[in-house]
Amino acid sequence: QVQLVESGGGLVQPGGSLRLSCAASGRFFSINAMGWYRQAPGKQRELVARISSGGSTNYADSVKGRFTVSRDNAKNTVYLQMNSLKPEDTAVYFCNAGVVHTYGTYEYEYWGQGTQVTVAS
Repeated sequence: QVQLVESGGGLVQPGGSLRLSCAASGRFFSINAMGWYRQAPGKQRELVARISSGGSTNYADSVKGRFTVSRDNAKNTVYLQMNSLKPEDTAVYFCNAGVVHTYGTYEYEYWGQGTQVTVAS
């Protein structure tokens, strides 16, 4: 079994910054793409940013230029640096990872438990 444990959420004023971390633990062969999604009250979960095992990234238009996703493959950890935060960034942020348990098999998708990010004055 694989666990994704997030940290770094909290309350921040508009214009402020936060850094989220998500570490994968357990038994597996490799991790493909890792990423962050968010879900605001009354809204569907949406992609924020993803990063491939090779470092290719993609972002939601709403966060381009403000958020940066990165990963440390040696630590099986993905990060989300969030700058210039806006009230509309308020949501529960979920970590996501595509995990390959055994060489040559398909990946399984795992989710973290979510961490609350609140942007308010």
